[in-house]
Amino acid sequence: MNLNKTKIRAKKIFFELEANYPNIPLLFLNHTTDAQMLCAIILSAQSTDAQVNKLTKTLFMKYVSVDDFANANLKMFEKEIRSTGYYRQKAKRVICCFKIIRDKYGGVIPLVMDELIELPGAGRKTANLVLANKGIVGGIAVDTHVWRLSQRLGFTKFDNQTKIEQDLLQIFDKKV
Repeated sequence: MNLNKTKIRAKKIFFELEANYPNIPLLFLNHTTDAQMLCAIILSAQSTDAQVNKLTKTLFMKYVSVDDFANANLKMFEKEIRSTGYYRQKAKRVICCFKIIRDKYGGVIPLVMDELIELPGAGRKTANLVLANKGIVGGIAVDTHVWRLSQRLGFTKFDNQTKIEQDLLQIFDKKV
């Protein structure tokens, strides 16, 4: 892959996308607090943003803060998030994640990649979404769609999220 040619092609593609889709938010998940943002991102795994947004309309009336999520009743939370799929595992991870944030980080969601990826339910994709949404330039959130399109567009040949992200970071400017 000729990096200079790829960068030029990528800029053209990005320009066309920006021209045709000028008002794309950084995050499609509805939230009003940082705790809700992190919860919604965790819940979106193996689900659609539309499904998560439908669920969080009522869920986020009850859960607003780190403490709200940390103190959630596991069985009740499982029932409340059931429609996202894998709800038992997600419920455990969300509650545990927020207990760690409460106890280890004083109730403030860490904004450092290494600290975020250690939280239950948060991998590189989640960490990159949190950091980008907070205006911190870091990496690129590689989901199934980014994975597939970056390969089809010839931006990477890899099947590994971290390697795909590294290839994309060489091609695209790190701006939010």
